[in-house]
Amino acid sequence: MADRKSQNARSNKLTPGSAIDAGIRRPEVIVEFVFDRGLLFVSVNNIGDRPAIKVSVKFNHEITGLNGTRSISDLPMFKNIEFLGPRREVMTLLDASDSYFRRKQPTKISVRISYADSENQKYEATINHDLEIYRDVQYVTSLSANDSSAEEIS
Repeated sequence: MADRKSQNARSNKLTPGSAIDAGIRRPEVIVEFVFDRGLLFVSVNNIGDRPAIKVSVKFNHEITGLNGTRSISDLPMFKNIEFLGPRREVMTLLDASDSYFRRKQPTKISVRISYADSENQKYEATINHDLEIYRDVQYVTSLSANDSSAEEIS
């Protein structure tokens, strides 16, 4: 669930065509954990209709990926994305899901996102994730790069 606040007080009333109405005409940045065929990715995505400026992401836990070799939560892409266009996404590989869970990495993760629009209106959102939902997801992987017909179910 996302909690959105702006520095300027806004009315909770929706008016047709307002920035709040239907969530358009402003940047809206989200952070997602994406599961794809046994791999976990972290995505910073501006789902809004205007550019987001100075995007910053803070995780409530340190997240280590790539078989424990890389601090994903410390990557520069989470410190400052100077400009993130409308409907644009920046994504990085977190880890293979089996490696992530085997290493007992955090599964309940809270992400705090801060950014501004081109008029310097500031926005913040907190999104809570539970990666536990991916632990038992079944997927197919290739056993051999030379034999595309050989597959394994994980």
